[in-house]
Amino acid sequence: MTDARSFLGMDPMGDDLHWRLLVTPDLTTPGDFLFGGCGLGAALVALEAASGRPTVWSTAQYLSFAPAGSVLDLTVTLAAEGNRVTQGRVVGNVGDREILTVNGATATSVGTDLGGVWVRPPEVPPPDACPPRRIPVFDTTSIFDRIDVRLAKGRTLEELGSGTAGPGDADSALWARVPGHLEPSAATLAIIGDYVTGAVSQPLGRRVMTRSLDNTLRVVRLEPTEWVLCDIHIQALDGGYGQGIAYLWSESGTLLASASQSMSVRPWG
Repeated sequence: MTDARSFLGMDPMGDDLHWRLLVTPDLTTPGDFLFGGCGLGAALVALEAASGRPTVWSTAQYLSFAPAGSVLDLTVTLAAEGNRVTQGRVVGNVGDREILTVNGATATSVGTDLGGVWVRPPEVPPPDACPPRRIPVFDTTSIFDRIDVRLAKGRTLEELGSGTAGPGDADSALWARVPGHLEPSAATLAIIGDYVTGAVSQPLGRRVMTRSLDNTLRVVRLEPTEWVLCDIHIQALDGGYGQGIAYLWSESGTLLASASQSMSVRPWG
């Protein structure tokens, strides 16, 4: 089973506070720059290694683009280290240009009988009964070539591109996995959670182009699962900027995490 560090091709540079990521084409968007979820995932690999604790919360602010073929240098700062919680940040640079800043908290689990989950997964078919989610054909390699995605709820790309779909439901769902799948981790969920932006076409009834401005991940519990259900809810779109949230569920119905994003939106092509 592949871990997120191997999937992303990351290497520490002398110690756990400094890391390097080569932006290969299979980590990029079809626009040939680093996929935002991969950037956040890489920062979480570095933050967890430096703190020795698993992620509870993280948020990424995307400041610029890391093009394919560039090298992203990640520097970790452990700003506050407590008995249970470490607060830290990771800054990613290409040369002297800052690409992303990630703030987050890692923490040691504490046994308690307090707890509960007060949201429910949607009723959707299992992955094998769902059609593949197709994306536009691009003449480039991208992260989408490495992730198997099935449409569990919502309209297909063909329906949205027909020009006759009309406004629709703001809620949609995808099953996602990495073939030869990754072990469960915050970094893996950060990659899958970045599918929120692609769902803004569903309520609009038309294809649009989106770019992530931020990406927040809140981890609930990690458990082994081949497929992750990304239950997406687009909340609003106004003035060319939108917001959405996703609940990430295991195949057995365990809430793994929630992911939320702000995005810029413009008409397709």
